[in-house]
Amino acid sequence: MSERSDNSGHRARLRRRLFEGGPDALLDHELVEYLLALAIPRQDTKPLARALLHEFGGIAGLLTADAEALARVKGMGETSVAALKTAHAAALRLLRAEVAERPVLANWQALLDYLRADMAHHAIERFRVLHLNSKNMLIRDELMGEGTIDEAAVYVREVIRRAIELGSAALILVHNHPTPRRMITTDPAYPLTITMFSA
Repeated sequence: MSERSDNSGHRARLRRRLFEGGPDALLDHELVEYLLALAIPRQDTKPLARALLHEFGGIAGLLTADAEALARVKGMGETSVAALKTAHAAALRLLRAEVAERPVLANWQALLDYLRADMAHHAIERFRVLHLNSKNMLIRDELMGEGTIDEAAVYVREVIRRAIELGSAALILVHNHPTPRRMITTDPAYPLTITMFSA
């Protein structure tokens, strides 16, 4: 049996498990392996998937890694990087849609899930502003600044100017706290600081 047919049989089994068992049927390395197989169809992608998960500390760190960091890993080309970044973008859009459908304060856990998925694993501090209307619905989600590992410059006048431009009735200010990849914390919200203001 050729390596190509071995890979296609293995991938067919992964597909079947995913279809029959849902999202939790595959392990993290199998999800990454299958994503990579879409970009690298004639190669065994399991070793690369395992190496990526190890390098970035798990699936969250892998999917939120920037394209340049992914491209530095041996075996990763532009198409493979694009496959992983596409999966990340799709996940964020799914989470953002859940936040946008209902008033933010009535859907606090969905907001935390979205912000954590987007910000918690970045290696530098990021500052963003969520603009809400008078019904606490999300008008706009904007990245207002990026910084270094321990600070991000924020210009209050720019935040206020933008809030006035958009007619925001309330603001949620969020920034992350980059930490070593394997740092353990018991506080599920730790990587984020969230502050709310209303007009």
